[in-house]
Amino acid sequence: MQLDIVNHRDINILAFHSDRNTNFIINIYSDSNQTALHFLRQNTINLDNAIIMTGNFNIRDSDWDPLVHHHSIHTDDLLTITDSLGLELSPPSNPGPTRFTDNPRDSNSVLDLVFIPPDNLGFGKQILHPEIQRPSDHVPITVEVGIHGTNIDINRWSIKKDSEEEKNFISSIITGVKNLDTSNIGTKDSLENSIQQLKTTFDHAWINNSKLKRITKHSKEWWNTECSDSLNRY
Repeated sequence: MQLDIVNHRDINILAFHSDRNTNFIINIYSDSNQTALHFLRQNTINLDNAIIMTGNFNIRDSDWDPLVHHHSIHTDDLLTITDSLGLELSPPSNPGPTRFTDNPRDSNSVLDLVFIPPDNLGFGKQILHPEIQRPSDHVPITVEVGIHGTNIDINRWSIKKDSEEEKNFISSIITGVKNLDTSNIGTKDSLENSIQQLKTTFDHAWINNSKLKRITKHSKEWWNTECSDSLNRY
């Protein structure tokens, strides 16, 4: 939560990092008095990388609701804010009401909106899900986000289990411990000297038998030929 950017109960800004850039997700609830929109209009927000803004804006307007035949005065404020953030309205692939009323004299409405950059930035379909609405009077909305796979190379020194290197490593340790002179460790200095010799034994055994390996998603023992064939078929 970026309270240092906006500290308002109805405006949530989340930051995440990608490719050394900081990107922002904005969620807004604007009540019937448009408190959140008035706050944003009166306070400049410096966000260069806002990638999506969503929320319940409580604005009925013909621009997004086919059952409404007028233009709301609050829409101008909303679009001024989204323009300043470099965002534009993104309609769902299955248009419909986002809020359902219990009052038979009122009509269902479109109050929940999604704004994304014009160049899309990897966003896919926006979908309304009335089938999972449950007790809420608002419809859940999902937005598909494309995430590119990234390989992160991790290098580690290791000794393969049950290998000749493992046998040699253990043998070197055993030999070093056996040859360790412990006949005169009655003083602090002699004890520290013996400990240093033991450390040297372990260091040499590790250096002489370990290998630098690149750790990948295939590095675990459970990965076998069958896994590789399944991945290739996929």
